[in-house]
Amino acid sequence: MTELLNGKQIALDIKKEICEEIEKIKHKKKRLPHLGIILSGNNVESIIYVNRKIKECNNIGISCSLVELPKHSSEKTILQEIHKMNNHPLIDGFIIQLPIEPHINVDNLILSINPEKDVDGFHPANFGKMALNMNTFFPATAYGIIKLLQKYKIKISGKHTVVIGRSRIVGLPISILMSRKHFLGNSTVTLTHTYTNNLYVYTKQADIIIVAVGIPGFLTGNMIKKGAILIDVGINKINKEMKTMLKGDIDFDSVFGKASYITPVPGGIGPMTIMMLIKNTIKAAYKRLSSN
Repeated sequence: MTELLNGKQIALDIKKEICEEIEKIKHKKKRLPHLGIILSGNNVESIIYVNRKIKECNNIGISCSLVELPKHSSEKTILQEIHKMNNHPLIDGFIIQLPIEPHINVDNLILSINPEKDVDGFHPANFGKMALNMNTFFPATAYGIIKLLQKYKIKISGKHTVVIGRSRIVGLPISILMSRKHFLGNSTVTLTHTYTNNLYVYTKQADIIIVAVGIPGFLTGNMIKKGAILIDVGINKINKEMKTMLKGDIDFDSVFGKASYITPVPGGIGPMTIMMLIKNTIKAAYKRLSSN
């Protein structure tokens, strides 16, 4: 029997916890946490995702500022906006919505962010702290995966985890978090990618498989062992019978009944990601308050 890891419900539970935290801040008459977002370009999915983030901030009661830039904005223009947010006294943390236009050097943007405001957790200072098991901001999607496993009381320690995909957004950070020396870690991790030969050899041995490749139905039932725990990070739009549908990187039908747990798409990791971003923003606000 396969059980669904309901990220949507867990995100609602976490949202309730966050709302209670915000009420305490209001009661103390402290300034509310403030998230900044820089959006460059007109990528439809990015716009939808940013709007969801803003909506959740409004629902929870934290402040949110959006800077929208034209598609062909120069790197210099974006860097200027980053500089403004770095120095804005009321913004606790901010993100640059990815992906960015190909003429922009993403590394230059990330390096220019003040690590204390890097609530995406992509700056090398924060990424390095994460790798060294130090207190820092975790990338929101990877953080969401860990939190979801924790909420369902799924044991990670001693398990063999296979991560498919090595992006800085998901694959690399989750491989670090799953293997770190921590009660929410201690897994033996195999990080696989485009150049991994005979991928099924690794996936058939895995207790936990985390897939983030952006290919609909990539992981199939014949690639996993019975009882495997499956985390699907993919959100792919496909057209079927004149309708647009969302499909994950895991072939849900072929693994259902064989896997012990699986995250659905939609309603799995997506809702968790936004809540973890907001938790990072609140963490940044507390840090700034304590340093003042």
